[in-house]
Amino acid sequence: MVRRKPLVVVTRKLPDSVETRMRELFDARLNIDDVPMDQAALVEAVKMADVLVPTVTDRIDTAVLSQAGENLRLIASFSNGVDHIDVASALNRGITVTNTPGVLTEDTADMTMALILSVPRRLAEGAQVMIADKEEWAGWSPTWMLGRRIWGKRLGIIGMGRIGQAVARRAKAFGLQIHYHNRRRLNSGIEEMLDATYWDSLDQMLARMDIVSVNCPHTPATYHLLSARRLKLLKPDAYVVNTARGEVIDENALTRLLEAGEIAGAGLDVFEHEPAVNPKLIRLARQGKVVLLPHLGSATLEGRVDMGEKVIVNIKTFMDGHRPPDRVLPAML
Repeated sequence: MVRRKPLVVVTRKLPDSVETRMRELFDARLNIDDVPMDQAALVEAVKMADVLVPTVTDRIDTAVLSQAGENLRLIASFSNGVDHIDVASALNRGITVTNTPGVLTEDTADMTMALILSVPRRLAEGAQVMIADKEEWAGWSPTWMLGRRIWGKRLGIIGMGRIGQAVARRAKAFGLQIHYHNRRRLNSGIEEMLDATYWDSLDQMLARMDIVSVNCPHTPATYHLLSARRLKLLKPDAYVVNTARGEVIDENALTRLLEAGEIAGAGLDVFEHEPAVNPKLIRLARQGKVVLLPHLGSATLEGRVDMGEKVIVNIKTFMDGHRPPDRVLPAML
């Protein structure tokens, strides 16, 4: 008797090589048109699927999970974070949750470093001048478009996991002094290798940094970790970079401080209410005070393929009756 392939519902378009392998291994229902699923479509997906493969834009909350069919036993998320999934509710229903950690580290760290460079040095603003119809570049000038040097400045990293450490390695090579705040202090060997200074008080660190990079996950404990009160601790010539999750920063407070000139600038790849972007941030970007990117942190072909391969391994391992390698547990959140 031919064994039935598990029904795997994929919510978004994935790289062709990943989708082809999924079709070979599973009864994969693909989203070739890449139309985001609304809640009703997600409900239909969890009713029929053995495995759901969502992405960070799909909200798999209690309302969706409450209508899951008996066959749904695995949510294999195509993502590093799992804040879009009510993990506790899934586990209570006997549904295993997996993610794709590790494979996005270098790509996200590269993008973080790109923003650390681009905001103080006004790269986006300068690039816009070169292509603007209304303004012709008049040539080099000693005092035009002056930015700020990053060599020798203090970088405060919030969240010193894989990505935070990868950012620190890059930043150290650019001559930045590395400081960090983390839920747990790193071992002395890693601190020595990165020449990193640990702060158990986030408030104390923020008040002393020239650049702050957000690299922690979004959890209930980190929601608005950079609150209005904490953002006011920053120096007026400090910069904020966020390639983690928009919800970690009180975006309205950040915008007000940027408008008032109480923070020098920001580089944002993520936003609190994605895909919506605060119109005031867009206006600030046009003024050259912020650099806005459309969630490109992990957007490399290699990274997306690696993510897809992890999803496939997690599904195959689970369906073979073994513990998937990237199982998410409540203690990890």
